Amino acid sequence: MNPEIASINERVKEESQFVESLVSEVGKVIVGQRYMIERLLIGLLSNGHVLLEGVPGLAKTMTVKTLAAAIDAKFQRIQFTPDLLPADLIGTMIYNQKDQTFVPKKGPIFANFILADEINRAPAKVQSALLEAMQEHQVTISDHTFVLDEPFLVMATQNPIEQEGTYPLPEAQIDRFMLKLKITYPNKKEEREILERMTTSNDFHIDRVVSPADIMKVRRVVNQIYMDEKIKNYIIDIVFASRNPEHYKIDVADYIQYGASPRASIYLTLAAKAHAFLRHRGHVTPDDVKAIGMDVLRHRIIITYEAEAEELTSEDIVKKIFDEVEVP
Repeated sequence: MNPEIASINERVKEESQFVESLVSEVGKVIVGQRYMIERLLIGLLSNGHVLLEGVPGLAKTMTVKTLAAAIDAKFQRIQFTPDLLPADLIGTMIYNQKDQTFVPKKGPIFANFILADEINRAPAKVQSALLEAMQEHQVTISDHTFVLDEPFLVMATQNPIEQEGTYPLPEAQIDRFMLKLKITYPNKKEEREILERMTTSNDFHIDRVVSPADIMKVRRVVNQIYMDEKIKNYIIDIVFASRNPEHYKIDVADYIQYGASPRASIYLTLAAKAHAFLRHRGHVTPDDVKAIGMDVLRHRIIITYEAEAEELTSEDIVKKIFDEVEVP
């Protein structure tokens, strides 16, 4: 093995020791949902925001809150409603009579972990205010710009079954989310454990496993994880197959209106590195790309009316692309 790869492998093994402890700590409160917990960690380690979609009651809020407690980070939950104003999110300028000056009153966006609950219930102006925070890691109040504390991670939820009175997220904003997760019901065994745990005690003590400073240090390690040229080309092929499927002899061209943007290539690369880190490896394999691919691409491929008529979803298209593109 290349000495450089061996070195990063050793460093990743050493730096990723906290992962199981962190997952275990979250597991004191959350039953199952390993998929959701791992994907939240991937977003956190690769500096990407996460969109969670699932029916109410699947512990989305509780998972994020517990994760924030285990990282000793500041957590804020913001309930998005149709009457929410940008000032309710980012803050406003208050007049100080004593000094006869305007001083900033910072809003709930000034935290490490933001849970934007039912993000599609807020109007466009509020979504735009959140967009600046997500993209630039800063907010503007009046003519003052404030940099947000790192790590800064937005986890937004959407209810897939109740769309009346909502403001669908524009494609530009959806594209800002690194991952879109589909959260499903627990199985029978997990449901029984939830019943036992939540009806006997709600007093769960969460120990701090890592600090925000540790997360920033680990992000630098994740960026150094080795990715072979063949894997990079594999990622490019997957993204290009979503734009020009006919070049890869994949029969889905009539079903794709718009393929994935260059942001998909970037996020697939970063997410695959973070996935390898969670597996205590210092190099990326095709399986890392496959494991994370659906979550990165499902919200980036816009399907045609013909696809809808044939009851095909963007997930069906992504699956077909991964099945057909040659694996290195």
